Amino acid sequence: MRKPLSFALTAVCIAISGAAAAQDLYLAAYGGSTETLFKEKIIPEFEKQTGARVTYVAGNSTDTLAKLQAERNNPQFDVIIVDDAPMQQAVQFGFCADFQPAPIYDDLYPLARIADTKALALGVIGTGLFYNTEYFAKKNWPAPTSWEDLTDEKYKDKLVIPPITNGYGLHTLIKFAELRGGSVNDIEPGFKAMIDEVGPNVLAWEPSPGKMTELFQNGDGVIGVWGSGRVQALKDTGFPVEFVYPKEGALALFTAVCTVQKAEIKELSHKFMQYLYTPKVQAILADGQAWGPMNSKVELAPEVAAKVPYGPEQIGKLQSIDNAVVNANRADWTNRWNRTVER
Repeated sequence: MRKPLSFALTAVCIAISGAAAAQDLYLAAYGGSTETLFKEKIIPEFEKQTGARVTYVAGNSTDTLAKLQAERNNPQFDVIIVDDAPMQQAVQFGFCADFQPAPIYDDLYPLARIADTKALALGVIGTGLFYNTEYFAKKNWPAPTSWEDLTDEKYKDKLVIPPITNGYGLHTLIKFAELRGGSVNDIEPGFKAMIDEVGPNVLAWEPSPGKMTELFQNGDGVIGVWGSGRVQALKDTGFPVEFVYPKEGALALFTAVCTVQKAEIKELSHKFMQYLYTPKVQAILADGQAWGPMNSKVELAPEVAAKVPYGPEQIGKLQSIDNAVVNANRADWTNRWNRTVER
């Protein structure tokens, strides 16, 4: 027998009400291993705690920023995770809302506050030196301790550095500008040092992680500039390599997070951002992505702590840069680098 129309309408209304009860959250973040980690180990627990449904939209930082620009008047995303320089642009463009004050933020290292009340660093990777320990031992060379070691003539055609289009190369340029009396606002001394002092030792300005690994494994490169996470991944293969935090300081590469500015910001967005800083999630990100924790209360297992910038001593050696200045000048710096450094 047919059910009355009123009964059918009631059933539809109940279904709609049930669907509305589970609030949606749209998260934009990296693809690849980061997406897998979030979907398998981070998002399910948040959904269980809140009853929310989190939709993960994978893409690199540039893609996420472009989508925010295209959807400026009605953004789809509720929370974004991108690199620190694109995040600075997102803040400048007005895409990030103030994050909601919460006790968990009191536990963060000061370094985490990268954009006032708009964005926070979620994790950190250090840019520093790395070297082939076996080769150095055979040569009876001391381990490198300083950025100045890159100018030592004994490393001629043995030094490998990524180009300026890569964050590690950019950091090297900025650091030598500072060491020669300049700064991110006065980059000229950095270019001079890279051309006259560092460049003559460089075997390759290598942007590819795979090629960088290959150059070390075949013995062509024995010292270089790279990220702490990349070096740890190479070390995990059994290759004799160590990362060095230079005595003048390593530079910080951050992954950053913000709540997207919308006509109506969901309370759920603030809850998710706070959830990312819980010790459990921070430890998962350290183990799975080699992102140094920004929560100072996180306790890592020794084998995980060895992979990442961790603890007040190592975090204290990391130096952040003014990405607003970098973003304004990067195109000009890149053109100049290509004409003069990698000529």
